[in-house]
Amino acid sequence: MTTPLAGRKALVTGAASGIGEAVARALAEAGALVVVADLNGEDATRVADDIGGEAWQVDLSDTAALADLTLDVDILVNNAGIQHVSPIEGFDPAKFHHILGLMLESPFLLVRAALPHMYAGGYGRIINISSVHGLRASEFKSAYVAAKHGLEGLSKVTALEGGPHGVTSNCVNPGYVRTPLVDRQIAEQAIAHGIPESEVIEKVMLTGSAIKRLLEPAEVADLVLWLSGATASMVTGASYTMDGGWSAR
Repeated sequence: MTTPLAGRKALVTGAASGIGEAVARALAEAGALVVVADLNGEDATRVADDIGGEAWQVDLSDTAALADLTLDVDILVNNAGIQHVSPIEGFDPAKFHHILGLMLESPFLLVRAALPHMYAGGYGRIINISSVHGLRASEFKSAYVAAKHGLEGLSKVTALEGGPHGVTSNCVNPGYVRTPLVDRQIAEQAIAHGIPESEVIEKVMLTGSAIKRLLEPAEVADLVLWLSGATASMVTGASYTMDGGWSAR
């Protein structure tokens, strides 16, 4: 088994399930020591024990607690996120604030905490799990779309500042991935659009996609793994869509 990331330490947020868990497992298999960060401490410990990593139970929406954080990691994967589907006029302002804190302010604070170590070592890989909604918009997802668009901008600024120090920063932009988050969205979208749950994937989620299937978490992890390695040293400030052709229209 090759271990191209041997000696590297990685932090993956939202890593107790879904995309984050798949990424944590892929990085660990490549030799990295992975910190599995998640609000769910029990599941974070389960994944960390399974891959020989470390568990970090953390509420990333508590941004005040992250202000003085320092991180000695070489790879940072900002993945943690939630979704809330609602028309703007009925969108709870507290929910909007919560989503922006978790999905935009928190990644900023983690990047800020990790850069000094990365700069000192002359190596860093920051991978932001954005979304096709970081490049396009859909109705009823104002907070999520706003957060992901902001994450795209943060990633590009990080790429410009980090380049001279051996640090790259990129976004991965999946379409709908087979995760618990998407499972919950199916029910929410059915209510928002007034259709049965059985029709949501075809009529709402994948209506503009050339490939009519959900993306698998392991497929996202493959791209993150490449972006984390030495052969991606000239790839920075980029956004990689994995949306079955949805954004090609």
